[in-house]
This record gives sequence, C-alpha cells and structure tokens, in this order.
Amino acid sequence: MTPPTETGLPALAEWTAGGRRLTVRGPRGAHTLFVRQDGPPGGRPVTLLHGFPTSSHDWAAVVPPLAADGCRVTTLDLLGFGESDKPRWHAYSLLEQADLVQAVWQESGVGATALVAHDYGVSVAQELLARDAQRISRSVWLNGGLWADLHRPVAVQRLLHGPLGPLLARAMTERRFAASMRRVLARPVPDTVLHEMWLGIAREDGRLLAPRLLRYIDERRSHAARWGAALEGFPGPMLFVWGPADPISGAHVLARVRERLPHAAVVELAGPPSTGHYPQVESPAEVAAALLGFLQD
Repeated sequence: MTPPTETGLPALAEWTAGGRRLTVRGPRGAHTLFVRQDGPPGGRPVTLLHGFPTSSHDWAAVVPPLAADGCRVTTLDLLGFGESDKPRWHAYSLLEQADLVQAVWQESGVGATALVAHDYGVSVAQELLARDAQRISRSVWLNGGLWADLHRPVAVQRLLHGPLGPLLARAMTERRFAASMRRVLARPVPDTVLHEMWLGIAREDGRLLAPRLLRYIDERRSHAARWGAALEGFPGPMLFVWGPADPISGAHVLARVRERLPHAAVVELAGPPSTGHYPQVESPAEVAAALLGFLQD
C-alpha cells in the first residue's frame, strides 16, 4: 500500500485491493468478511476494530507505520460494514460481531494479540475481553462508548435508532452524511476523505442498515455491567488515545477513564487544534506514534 496522499487516506479501492474476502462461521451461520493482514507474518500481532458507520479503511493511514515497525496488523470490516456481507434483514448484534472476530482470528492464525478499538468497535472489544481477557496482550481504546451512561449519540443517530429510522435511512445521501460527520470531527478533514468513507457505507445499499446496526445502543445498556467490569478489570497494559473535542464520547468519557483506570496510559489529542470523534482519521500521525510507543513496550 502506498503512503497516504494529501487527503490523509489512501483511496478505498486501493485499501480493498490489499485484502481478501474470508468466509467464517459464527453461531448464526456463515458470513464473508473483508480482512487485511499487513506487516511481517512473524511480527507482533495487532488487531484493529473500526467504528460505526464506516469501515476498516479508517485505519489506512495508521497501518503502514505499524507494519513497517514489525507489527502483524489484522484489520477487518465487521458484518454490515464496508466490503463485508450486508444481509438486509439481519438482526445485527455486537455479540455476533465478537464471534466473527474470533473466527477471523482462528482462520488467520492469530493467537494472543494486542487489540485496538474505536467507537462501535470498543463494545466488540469489551465483549472479547469479557470472554477471554488472557488472549488480549494489551488494549488500546479510541473514542467510544465505554460506559453506556456516558454515550451521547448525535441527533441523526437518535433519529435513525427510532421508529422512523428505516425511512430516514432511505433519505440518507452523501451530502447529509458529510454534514453529520462534520459535526463530530474537530480537525479539518478533506471532502475526498468523507467521500471515500461514504463509498464504503453506500456499497450494496449499506446505508439502509443503519437502524439495525444502531441496536448496539440497546446492547450497550443491556451489557453495561459486564462490559464495564471487563474493561476495568483488564489485567494487561492499557492505552487511551482520545479526542477530547468529540461531542459523542469526548472529554466527559476521558474524565471517567482517569477516575476509574488511573494506571492506564492516556494520550489526549488536545492540539491545538483539538481532535474529535475520529482520531485515526483526524490525527493519524499522532495516533500512529502513540500506538508505536505503546506496542514496543
């Protein structure tokens, strides 16, 4: 993969060309997921989990420095996202997403791994911790709803999660998506980057899945105690790389991180300018540097 262009990310088509479609079986059937593995086969294992509503392409500017430093980086598009299967009437679940990540690990020969998660991916990662914390050698967390009571979904998420969600999803356009994204980003991101994000969402009418995928909000509440305990009880090294200007899970979440997890390392991307909800897209050099320092320990 070539280095990022002035847009900050390689094109989605180039990112996709470097991966494969892998069929894995979970307890609810087989699904085909987009998976990439970068870096030397014997390198330090690292798994990156993306957020809603985008894809693994969010990590495209961070993966090259990790791979160059000797990490074996596994990225994937979760079910319903990006280049992975997008079954229209599926009952999407964070628990099933964790099943599928475990299946990808098994099929790809990934054993113990560092785990890096953002947004929707943090809940998948917390479920993985709750199941088998010993498999996670160390964990890194970027802006996400680690505690359900602190999650502040933006207006469009609340509407899509409500009874009119299916109708609103049909009305979603690239222009409306970009406007919504601008409300959660704090640093300037070129229109070309948002366009590439939209391409991943729009593939196979993926925009229509938003109401079903947003059921993760309810799952976070249902599993709040278990996932909070898994996070706060994780015995391995922890790093938080956080954009405090994020209206969804910004400085107010970081305050609880410092209160409940005082032993964890924290990199606050306060700028200037400050970073918002997508640190790996808004501030990829800073995120990569933080990860490299942490993963080399």
